Amino acid sequence: MSYRKTLKLICGFAGGSAVLVFAAAAAADSRGYFGEQRGGEAAGRWSRLTVLRAAQPAWTPASHTPAPTGHAWDFNWDKRDPSALTNGKKKTMTTTTTAPATEDPSSEQDNSKPKATRNILLIRHSQYNLSGTIDKERILTPLGREQAEFTGQRLAALGLKYDVMIHSSMARATETANIISKHLSGVELVSCDLLREGAPIEPVPPVTHWKPDAVQYHEDGARIEAAFRRYIHRADPKQKEDSYEIIVCHANVIRYFVCRALQFPPEGWLRMGLNNGSITWLTIRPSGRVALRTLGDAGFMPPDKLTRT
Repeated sequence: MSYRKTLKLICGFAGGSAVLVFAAAAAADSRGYFGEQRGGEAAGRWSRLTVLRAAQPAWTPASHTPAPTGHAWDFNWDKRDPSALTNGKKKTMTTTTTAPATEDPSSEQDNSKPKATRNILLIRHSQYNLSGTIDKERILTPLGREQAEFTGQRLAALGLKYDVMIHSSMARATETANIISKHLSGVELVSCDLLREGAPIEPVPPVTHWKPDAVQYHEDGARIEAAFRRYIHRADPKQKEDSYEIIVCHANVIRYFVCRALQFPPEGWLRMGLNNGSITWLTIRPSGRVALRTLGDAGFMPPDKLTRT
């Protein structure tokens, strides 16, 4: 192996520290410390590699295995864990004609256990008129209406039985939901003020181009958290079949929902980006486990139709 190839190989394995060791080895070699004059050129180069190997830290599973940095998963994150809803004590039932009877608490807990999975498809509204000064002027652009058609076609193509479509009451989300609904016959449309766009929590790291004041975070944050608690939770025990629900709202709301549902730090919501008309899919199991199936999927749109405004 040539001197230059050896240098490239070692730098790739050992990083910058290898350069210093290699330089020292080269200096020692030039003075004959490696015995090249006695053992020949090949022996000298192998000796240099031996020195470089010794300079690299030893690999062990313990030194390369990532360690958990956060808290354990909270299975009662939505306050609907059956084991937390029952007190574990036997309940006594009496009547005027029978003796007291006891009910097995495990049976009570089984009856309160969710059995269905909830699938929540979060849709970001399509591109809208940014020059509008009030909400009713911030309607979809021609491209935005086209994007909503693509999203509606995609949702229809998935072949799922949708239970409901809930949308923010803001003009751009309402219009997006109305266009999508044309492709999903029979799906009920419901408007909700809690889903309106806002500032959920001060982002970390901070950004310079967008700085709501503390009052806006205080008011919007409480509202968006209330929306999360209303819509993102495991199924009710009475629900027998898996459900598919669509929520058409806004980027900030969706990103906050994702962080909260996955038990990630909510202040990290602004580290994600979502295209207009994109689909984010959350799955909530009866056990309380949450999975993110897609985040901001817009691959069903042609590249020249993608925007993020």
